[in-house]
Amino acid sequence: MDGTLVDTEPYWMTAETELVQSFGGSWSHEDALGVVGAGLWESAAILQRAGVDLDADAIVERLTERVREQLQLHGVPWQPGARELLQELRDAGVRTALVTMSIRSMAEDIVSAIPFHAFDELVTGDQVAEPKPHPEPYLTAAKRLGVDIADCVAIEDSPPGLASASSAGAVAIGVPHMVALDEAAASVIWPTLDGRGVDDIAAVAELAGASK
Repeated sequence: MDGTLVDTEPYWMTAETELVQSFGGSWSHEDALGVVGAGLWESAAILQRAGVDLDADAIVERLTERVREQLQLHGVPWQPGARELLQELRDAGVRTALVTMSIRSMAEDIVSAIPFHAFDELVTGDQVAEPKPHPEPYLTAAKRLGVDIADCVAIEDSPPGLASASSAGAVAIGVPHMVALDEAAASVIWPTLDGRGVDDIAAVAELAGASK
């Protein structure tokens, strides 16, 4: 979600920096890039090592609320082509799931801003025992959708996300945003979702299937 559907990574980076600095620590841009795509509780442990003297749940709550404040102030920064692709998938009757390591209430805030029913299922960081890059999030999504994971196509912007999707057995499309992606970790790398449609996704899935 963050970085793929919406450009909220800068909001998270601001929240992380402010929180660490409030405890007298420092948090660089490189530090922030290091947790892009990671689970929130994993990120909380890293923030604790940076000097944040709060338990993990409190850190997750503080970060999430600060991002929500920025969303309310600035609006939802949609990634180019994301909503259009979701609309085309919906019109084509393709079942979809949002797999994000944000907590469910945060994901619901974003999804509710889409003016149509974009996702059949939501899998969030507070609903899985193992975050990305573990395969559990995507395996959970496939199970809830009632489909074989091998028939799923995942779109991800981070190394942990691509690793999660690929290790689960899904076809993975990488769309880099804040961090570079290894071409070997995805079936294909797209520079943007802008202009992409159902036929593009079907072509990637067909090519991936033919190469197995």
